Amino acid sequence: MIQSLSYIDPQARLAPNVVVDPFTVIHKDVEIGEGSWIGSNVTIYPGARIGKNCRIFPGAVISAIPQDLKFDGEETLVIIGDNTTIRECVTINRGTRDKFKTQVGNNCLIMAYTHLAHDCIIGNHVIIANGVQAAGHVTIHDGARIGGLTAIHQFGLVGRNVMIEGGSMVSKDVPPFVKAGRYPLTYEGVNSVGLRRSGFSNEKINEIQDIYRVLFVHNNNLTKALDKVEAEMPATLERDEILLFIRSSDRGVLKGFNSK
Repeated sequence: MIQSLSYIDPQARLAPNVVVDPFTVIHKDVEIGEGSWIGSNVTIYPGARIGKNCRIFPGAVISAIPQDLKFDGEETLVIIGDNTTIRECVTINRGTRDKFKTQVGNNCLIMAYTHLAHDCIIGNHVIIANGVQAAGHVTIHDGARIGGLTAIHQFGLVGRNVMIEGGSMVSKDVPPFVKAGRYPLTYEGVNSVGLRRSGFSNEKINEIQDIYRVLFVHNNNLTKALDKVEAEMPATLERDEILLFIRSSDRGVLKGFNSK
C-alpha cells in the first residue's frame, strides 16, 4: 500500500506488498523487497537495494551520495539485507570506487541517529545502538554489538560477536569474541554472554578465554604471544580466526588488559 502523499519515481521497483507511508520520497533505481515497510518522511536515493521484510522508520536517509571529496559521481549502491530494521533518522551513504557499495546484512537492528558512511560493510545479526558514528570503510562482522554513541575510525575492523561499550572511541581494530571499552579502547574480557546466546558451548568459550589470557591478560609481547598460541594451543576455527585477524590488522588492535 502506497500513500498518495508519498512520491515514488516510476523507475523505482517495489514489490507489490511494500507499504510506503505519507511524505516519503523514493527515487529512481531503487529496489525494495516483499513485505517491507517504509515509514513517513524517509528519503531513499538512487542505488538502494532493500531486502524483504525490512522496516525503515521516519526520518531515515538511505543511499545519499558519500561525504567524501574523492567521490566523482560513480554509480554505487547501498545494499540492505532481509529482516533488517533501520530506526529513526539513520543515514546510510552509498559506496565509492573502493567497494562500490555500502552493505548491511540480514537480521540487523540499526538504532536511531546512527550514521554508516561510504563503503561500510556490516555483517548479519549485528545490533548498532543509538547515535553510533561509523566512518568510511568500516567493517563490522556478524553478531557484533556496538553500544550507543560509539565512534569508529575509518577503515576500522570489528570482529565477530564483539561487544563494544557505549561511548567508546574505536581507533584500533577489535578482534573477535571480546568485550571492549574504556579509554583508550581496552580488552575487557571475552563476550561470554553473547557467545552463549549465539550457541557457543562452554568448552568453546573456555578455549577462547584461554587464548585471550595469553594474548591480552598475561602482559606478553603480542607478537610472541601470537606465536605461543599457535605453537601450544590446538588448531580450531576460532583460534585461527583470532590469529588471522590480529596478524592482518593494518591499524593494530586494542590494548591488552594490563597494558600501559
